[in-house]
Amino acid sequence: MTPEIKNGYNLSNMKQSETKTTSYFKFFIVVIIVALFILVLGKITTNFIDNLPSIQQLGNYTPNLSTKVYDKDNNLIAELFTERRVLIPINDIPLNLQNAFIAIEDNDFFKHWGISIKSIFRAFCKILLKGKVSEGGSTITQQLAKTIFLTRDKTLIRKIKEALLTLSLEKNYSKKEILQFYINQIYFGSGSHGVEVAAEKYFNKNIKDLNLAECAMLAAIPKSPNYYNPFKNAKAALARRNIVLSKMYELGYISKEEQEQASKEPLPSKETVNIKEEKGHYFMEFLKIMLEPKYGIDILFNSGISIYTTLDIQAQISAEKAIEQALTKFDEEKVKVFKKENKELVKIQGALIAVDPKNGAIRAMVGGRNFKESQFNRAIQAKRQAGSAFKPFVYLTAIEEGFTPATILEDAPLVFVYKNNAWDLVSRDITALETVAEIVPEDDLINTNKVWVPTNYGKKYRGKVTLRTALALSINTCAVELIMKVTPIKVIQSTRNLGITTPLSNSLSLALGSSDVTLQEMVSAFAVFASGGIKTTPYIIVKITDKDGKILEENIPQQKEVLSSQTCFVLTNMLKAVIEKGSGWQAKMLGRPCAGKTGTTNGPSDAWFIGYTPQLVAGVWIGYDDRSITLGDRVTGGVIACPIWTNFMKGALEGQPILDFAEPADIDWALIDPSTGLLALSKTEGAFIEAFKKGTAPTQYFNISSSDIRKQDLDIEIEGF
Repeated sequence: MTPEIKNGYNLSNMKQSETKTTSYFKFFIVVIIVALFILVLGKITTNFIDNLPSIQQLGNYTPNLSTKVYDKDNNLIAELFTERRVLIPINDIPLNLQNAFIAIEDNDFFKHWGISIKSIFRAFCKILLKGKVSEGGSTITQQLAKTIFLTRDKTLIRKIKEALLTLSLEKNYSKKEILQFYINQIYFGSGSHGVEVAAEKYFNKNIKDLNLAECAMLAAIPKSPNYYNPFKNAKAALARRNIVLSKMYELGYISKEEQEQASKEPLPSKETVNIKEEKGHYFMEFLKIMLEPKYGIDILFNSGISIYTTLDIQAQISAEKAIEQALTKFDEEKVKVFKKENKELVKIQGALIAVDPKNGAIRAMVGGRNFKESQFNRAIQAKRQAGSAFKPFVYLTAIEEGFTPATILEDAPLVFVYKNNAWDLVSRDITALETVAEIVPEDDLINTNKVWVPTNYGKKYRGKVTLRTALALSINTCAVELIMKVTPIKVIQSTRNLGITTPLSNSLSLALGSSDVTLQEMVSAFAVFASGGIKTTPYIIVKITDKDGKILEENIPQQKEVLSSQTCFVLTNMLKAVIEKGSGWQAKMLGRPCAGKTGTTNGPSDAWFIGYTPQLVAGVWIGYDDRSITLGDRVTGGVIACPIWTNFMKGALEGQPILDFAEPADIDWALIDPSTGLLALSKTEGAFIEAFKKGTAPTQYFNISSSDIRKQDLDIEIEGF
């Protein structure tokens, strides 16, 4: 055929040319599309990879580690954690345990490059058979990538990320390193993360002490920690443990004899409970409240820091025991009272705090009877009236103002009337009501807000007594008379000097402990007396170190001299008389030199005892959270709080030497006539004083400075009282 020619053009050639041009254009378009696709895909892949967690960080990666808390003797007493875990190097992990995990989780672990084709094919077959996606086919490396870097979502994107991270892990770390990360990371149930904690929880052993059967049991648990928990499902746990042993035998890790022997081993039957973790809950909560704002939750609970505290676990155990035993007995006796009133029993509450007077270290803290029921810490948060436990501050002020233990006070009735914004003493004889009525309007006589008559316990009056006797017997009228002489504002200044910061009422009733204070404040103030005048800020943290032992913080006692040692010794000697002859007599059962003061408030609603030896200062408060509930008739600080203090101190000081309070220089011993407060001289004065110091003289003595009392040439027979 001849080619078709039209208007001088070869149409056939033109069509072929057009066809070629079209083909080139299409090819060009395809190339551009492919290039764009590759570019976009590359960009997406790059972004995808860039958004993956950096494998390099695993080199510096530390799994969540529990914080360890130690007592004053560096004994581990508690752990803080969100995931309780201890990091163990691979060389310290028993070979049987390593092999058990490999046998049951990934028997080709040392052969594959992170992803097992056999496992993936096996998992794919299961998908076809079951018709749904299920877990399976993951190597140990894949499980590690998923556990550390990813979520547990069953999505294609997560699987792709997992594969990429797995390959990167295998490229950057050895098999041993990967296995170490894995065994320390996985969850074993019952709050246990990592093998060391699991070994303790299930077998009460360190990991290095596990036998073959125990290694197999631990390797069996992670697949389903709740289902294979031997404490919850012993039958399933036993079956899976024996499967692990069988796998280990098949792979040549153990002999047939070892397999059979281990298969006969019984499972653990009782979860390990660390008794020490159950002690000092209020102390631990106080510790967390202090540290959380400073370090944050993550560092405090997950970074493996070590906190060295001031807590004395011996003292803490003694404190909790003394409180609970006494208050349980008290509740048993109060059941009848509540039933009689058709009321449900309300449990009595108590608190105790103990401080080392030499450095301010808090040695024990009980903020209530049951931390789970109430987290309110009554040792440091509750503000209650101190009652007569406040009186030593009044007497301290008097001594600093020039009074001596031999100063005479008048134990007699006091009648005050409130007028012109102040309490005026209008009478010292409440029996002469006619005289009072002449001064006080009748309406005021029946108005308790206008008339105040402080009375003594038992409504007994003794006439002239010395300061020492007045404090020993906790005479209310004498305390009020004394604060009238020194003024309430000076007493407040004295308490501020000792570290009490809560607001105090500038009134005469302050002498009877009418203002609210905390137990911690009271104990810290008494610690100044025990230390010989040194005020130390209470503290609970000695130091904190990170997981590598680097010191993050270290505390030293913050001390200041606020009283003379002579003044403290004089007051201590007076407070010893509270125990020798007064309301704190039960503290004599301690069998050590000690000083202290009881306190009981109206109702009574609060009972206190604050006392000390040269080594330890402690305070006890007892009462109901609801102040309207009274302790009951004749329930005083001496009756309930003092015995608790005594029992606590016996346990806390067990094994420590018996010491007396050191006598400072410039202290003279003198014989005093208790009826006059004057110095009593006799030919045998020297012999008497020596006898007094030895505690063999039957007569009364005082510790006073030679400049504090005027010596007179008297020869008066001393009366004991």
